[in-house]
Amino acid sequence: MIQKSPPRELDEEGGESAFLMALRHVVEAQGGVAAIAERAKVSRESLYRALSPKGNPTLRTMTAVIKATGIHFHDLTRHNPEPIAG
Repeated sequence: MIQKSPPRELDEEGGESAFLMALRHVVEAQGGVAAIAERAKVSRESLYRALSPKGNPTLRTMTAVIKATGIHFHDLTRHNPEPIAG
């Protein structure tokens, strides 16, 4: 089970890396990079790069990956986190 919570870290120094690391964990829990890349219609290599500690994914890639994991953007901003199955 993965706990959702607002990505407050994004507002802090280095927050992007923390968010990408968290998303990488979600991707692994949802079937791995290859499966999510296929669902998101991005190459596996591009997804590995995007989720790397120095990744700089486009908004289009992030949107596709987040949707492919089953997460909705409104869930990322909720104040009362609820667990999601993983």
